[in-house]
Order: sequence, then C-alpha cells, then structure tokens
Amino acid sequence: MSTSRKVVQKVLAVETDEGEGAKVRRSIGSTKLRNITPFLMLDHFYTPTPGAGFPDHPHRGQATVTYMLEGSSLHEDSAGHKGRIDAGGVQWMCAGRGIIHAENPLYGDGLPMPRGLQLWIDLPKQYKMVEPSYQELSPDKIPVAYPQGEDGPVKIKVISGKSHGVESPVRPLGGCWYFHVIFSKPEAIFQDLPAGWTAFIYTLKGSVRVGSDPTPHGQFYTLVLSADPNESGVELTATEDNTEFILVAGEPLNQTVFQYGPFVMTNREEVQQTILDYQYGMNGFEKARTWKSEIAHK
Repeated sequence: MSTSRKVVQKVLAVETDEGEGAKVRRSIGSTKLRNITPFLMLDHFYTPTPGAGFPDHPHRGQATVTYMLEGSSLHEDSAGHKGRIDAGGVQWMCAGRGIIHAENPLYGDGLPMPRGLQLWIDLPKQYKMVEPSYQELSPDKIPVAYPQGEDGPVKIKVISGKSHGVESPVRPLGGCWYFHVIFSKPEAIFQDLPAGWTAFIYTLKGSVRVGSDPTPHGQFYTLVLSADPNESGVELTATEDNTEFILVAGEPLNQTVFQYGPFVMTNREEVQQTILDYQYGMNGFEKARTWKSEIAHK
C-alpha cells in the first residue's frame, strides 16, 4: 500500500535582486529555509533587462542544476565549455574541485523573457575535489512520463531519476530525482520517491494539494515534505487547470555544510584553502587570474 508524504514546512519565495539586473525568488538558502541536506539553494530567476545576468564567478564543492522555463541562456566556463540552454532544457554542472563560469540570458526581438530555476546541491565529501563535469539535455532529450497515458491530463518531465516507468539518462554524483510536473486540468497522481530522502515541491503555476491535506498551495511556495521511512512517495492533486511545479528528492548527506558564497566544503579549513586556491590560481583555479568569459565582456 502506498503511503504519502505530507507538507511539514511552507515557505514563500520572495523576489529580490541578484547578479547584474536579475530578479530571483529564493526559498532554499534564504533565512527562512537554510540548507536542507543535500539542497543548498533554489532560485527562481528572471532577467527583465537586456544585459542582466550572472557574470564570471567561481564554484567549488557543489553541483548546480539550471533548468530553463522560458527563453534561453548562454553559458561559458574556464575549462573551455560553452553553450546554450533553451526553454525546457537542463544543464547539470558538477563544479567539483573548481570552475569559473558565466551565465547570460539571451535577448532579442521576439524572444521571450528568460526565466528559469537554479538548484544548488551539495556534493558528497568524497566527490568535492573531482574534476568538473557537465550533463546537458536539450528539451527534446528530457524523457517524459505520462501517468495516465499520452492523452491524459498529466505529464512529468523526468530531469533525473525515475517516474512511472520512465528514467532520465542524467547520473548525478549523489542521489537526486528532479521532476517537472504539469497538469492540464485537475487530477491526482502518486509519485514514488526513495524512502527517507529529503524532498520538496516548488510551485510554478496553479494550485496543488499534497497527501490527504485539503489545503491548496498556490504559486511560488516551497513545500518541504516529510521523510518518514514508511512513506513510499507523495500523492499530488492539482486543484486548478494548468498547474505546474517541480518535485525534487535527494539523498541526505551525513556531513557538515561549511559555505562561503559559491564555495561549499565541510569545515572552515577547507573553505580557507579554497579561498587561497582561488586567490593564487591553484588546485582547480589555475585560470582564476587570467580567464574572462566572452559572453560577460562583450
């Protein structure tokens, strides 16, 4: 018998300024919702002004997952990797021992305003100093599950993990399932999740109920779910047409989070060493003094 998780914490993501001209709604990582292992930060961003974006900045010790909802974004890094993420596409970047990159939304006549989600996920300590790597899926390469058939009212984009017999090719370092759930009309589904994993929902459009609780949850809320060992997944009921949200679950990490901006390690000494590595261009940051992205310096 399937037993559903329930909502144990609800946080509204309030819009603030970030980067250069970007607007973000931050929930995880805000003062109201600090790290919920393994998740460090969730930003729902949009960039209303041409030239806005996220110029050259470093990372170490985490994975960043960028999922575009509308428009497109360019990216470029110090390892020579560059590309474009279009609406419905995802980039799963493992920063590992260190990388410097830039992210610039794409503007132009007739192009939609760039909007997306960026999730930071802590890396297990044994992977914090691996070489950086990418897994990227264009919109047509993200598999889709149809819990009630292709003609049914529900589709689930399987960014990572497994849903209703469909599995993503993305293989994160550390367990993480990431779904974009879309209801065209009110309906209910049950999504299996690994028992004991940390899980949350972020609401994008419409309204959703969770488990047997009749409370509807509107847009821009992060809903942290219970994680009892006997709960096999979560029952999700859309109460409005065109309801959309992400559902994410991750394997908890039994390690300390010691974070200094984009550097995420397990103790003060490791962070101090990371700062020195970045300042002196060592141990993964060899190009820190010389590299500049083209997309942020046009």
